[in-house]
Amino acid sequence: DRVFETAPVFRAEKHNTTRHLNEYTSLDFEMGYIDGFEDVMNMETGMLQYVMELLRKEYGKELDILKAGLPDVGRIPAVRFDEAKKLVSEKYSRKIRNPYDLEPEEELLIGRYFKEEYGSDFVFVTHYPSVKRPFYAMDDPENPRYTLSYDLLLHGLEITTGGQRIHDYEQQVAKMKKRHMDPADFENYLTMHKYGLPPHGGFGLGMERVVEKLLGLENIREAAAFPR
Repeated sequence: DRVFETAPVFRAEKHNTTRHLNEYTSLDFEMGYIDGFEDVMNMETGMLQYVMELLRKEYGKELDILKAGLPDVGRIPAVRFDEAKKLVSEKYSRKIRNPYDLEPEEELLIGRYFKEEYGSDFVFVTHYPSVKRPFYAMDDPENPRYTLSYDLLLHGLEITTGGQRIHDYEQQVAKMKKRHMDPADFENYLTMHKYGLPPHGGFGLGMERVVEKLLGLENIREAAAFPR
């Protein structure tokens, strides 16, 4: 019912930036029999609390050498995607230019807002627009324009994308067709939907982005063991 992996991920996307790698190390996790995507968020919060405490206890010497600061993971606040955009737009007088995604500057401002207002280094941004999420992301039944998904920001940088996946066969096929995808191309994938898939969800966490923020680096390539 629960599985995780630590593995390289290859991304065919533009990566000539300070925050993208075409190959990065991802911590991936999926869990079944959830009541909602909040269960996934709670699991990730617990995992991060464990990791930061382990680093503090076992690697204090290395943290001092690297001048690394550990973020507070006591409680991570959450905010809806549309509400987050509105909050930073009003507080920092920044016009909303893209209603369907967060621009890097917006992520920074959201991180700044929740540090100033809540003293938190992390923030969950939930209910991303469906058009910006994969075909397997479950749409919000109360408003299908949004999904039961989230990003986790650390110091204003997205380090995780996660959420609840579609487990119903008819719902998954309908979303594929809506995106002009041929369900026949995903026959093996859809088999589990046909024969009994529990409500489930998971996340993928980018290791290098976490290291970058812990060490206060300016470029993610400095956090990669073997940057290409």
